[in-house]
Amino acid sequence: MTQEIGGFAALDLNPNILAAIKAVGYEEPSPIQAQSIPVIMAGHDMIGQAQTGTGKTAAFALPLLSRIDPARREPQVLILVPTRELALQVATACETYSTEMPGVKVVALYGGAPMGPQLRTLRLGAQVLVATPGRLCDHLRRDENLLSTVGRLVLDEADEMLKLGFMDDLEFIFEAMPDSRQTVLFSATLPPSIRAIAERHLKEPKHIRIAAKTQTVARIEQAHLMVHADQKPASVLRLLEVENFDALIAFVRTKQATLDMAEMLERQGYRVSALNGDMPQAQREKVIESLKDGSLDIVVATDVAARGLDVSRITHVLNIDMPYDPESYVHRIGRTGRAGREGRALLLVTPRERRMLQVIERVTGQKVGEIRLPDAEAVLEARISRLADSLGALLADAEESRGSLRDELCERLQCDPTTLAAAVLAKLTAGRALDIDMVRREQPLTPASRPDRGERPSSGGRSERGEPRDRRPMAALPEGRVRCRTALGARDGIAAKNLLGAILNEGGVQREAIGRIQIRESFSLIELPEEGLEGLLNRLKDTRVGGKPLRLRRYRED
Repeated sequence: MTQEIGGFAALDLNPNILAAIKAVGYEEPSPIQAQSIPVIMAGHDMIGQAQTGTGKTAAFALPLLSRIDPARREPQVLILVPTRELALQVATACETYSTEMPGVKVVALYGGAPMGPQLRTLRLGAQVLVATPGRLCDHLRRDENLLSTVGRLVLDEADEMLKLGFMDDLEFIFEAMPDSRQTVLFSATLPPSIRAIAERHLKEPKHIRIAAKTQTVARIEQAHLMVHADQKPASVLRLLEVENFDALIAFVRTKQATLDMAEMLERQGYRVSALNGDMPQAQREKVIESLKDGSLDIVVATDVAARGLDVSRITHVLNIDMPYDPESYVHRIGRTGRAGREGRALLLVTPRERRMLQVIERVTGQKVGEIRLPDAEAVLEARISRLADSLGALLADAEESRGSLRDELCERLQCDPTTLAAAVLAKLTAGRALDIDMVRREQPLTPASRPDRGERPSSGGRSERGEPRDRRPMAALPEGRVRCRTALGARDGIAAKNLLGAILNEGGVQREAIGRIQIRESFSLIELPEEGLEGLLNRLKDTRVGGKPLRLRRYRED
């Protein structure tokens, strides 16, 4: 997306949509967009085989939004996704693309969130519904006519929906929709189950297949750090203390975030500036020139503002906010490692963004290794090293050229040279702590916890089907987890993926929070986080799996 807007203008999209995507920096359609948009605009059913990161969200959102009638205050487009994270991501994208279309409302319907706000948005006449299958079925049980006006359906990541056991929910949703609808299905793979859905529910679909070609630069060292969202500012400060960078560009999602982060870093003594689309072009050019000539060391930017930025002295890219897709990630880290130099890219990942990290690794074909938050000892060592480097060049002629001044100051202040040196160092370091206990007190942080790798479940938290159903002693629970029991078991036709899908979408927890799932003949056991368990069980109290109530309860092993 680095050429001219003419590419999108040729696709017959709504002019208001064109204005919105131009504002966010989309210039040339990706291959999946160039091929899919004309098909969808023409009203055909379609099967798109494309990986996440190829631009498929815009491939279906732009043409469907272009055909929305804002005057009709009723659901017109339904986009089904497998998880709440993807629901939020797609809904945000749709809101961004429709900013120039007054009257168009988007609502995300997913489990783990109160029904009330979702119902209110529906009553206000939202035209675009982005939903997980389980929560949408809950809404349909309240209002069986909810989807009667929907003329266009998208199944995004259909293979993932089936892996999570949503086949029955999908059939229920299909039945609630008009037969005359347009249906678009996107899937990274096309197993027999997906082909069967297409045969039953799509009418003479057009087939489009796009291979992901995104690759990262081999000379860029990549790493990620797990943090909670409220830990980001302190984590950024810790990283900047220990990373040996010449110039650094930090990426955030919003224009306001560029200002907030730049202001915080400036208070800490860094030479930093914001770079965003609200700044006049002359000011943006001045920032870039200052970065080039060394007047600035850090720029905090949005994706749009940094497009095309080429400064050879940038040694580090710090992704403070996760990009929306792998393509943006590649564009970001490509700001370093230029002119044959090595580069380093760091990515802050919150617990709910782990899935996007996995997508980035899959699409780019490269592992983004994990690092830990620098501890107080590392921060102290970095501070002392920088101080020693700055003083090293002065030692050669210090005695000859400054000896008389030292003696004069000692006499005036009535102190010895050692005390004078300590006072000068205190002034030189501007109060920066050089004592380990003081450093520990500066930024009390607890790195975001992750389950020990030896305890992490395989297959994204799912146990294998055919779990032993004997009464042998159970393995010790990881700290912070408890076992819960449901009366649903193998005799009910329940598999681990069915329970996993229900808890993810109705309970509103992350996949990594769910531990081992054991399917027995007449019941099943699931490891869940102890913190917030009562609230989770309450959210799941009305959940049904395979048409039967889940009725999950804490398991007492005595």
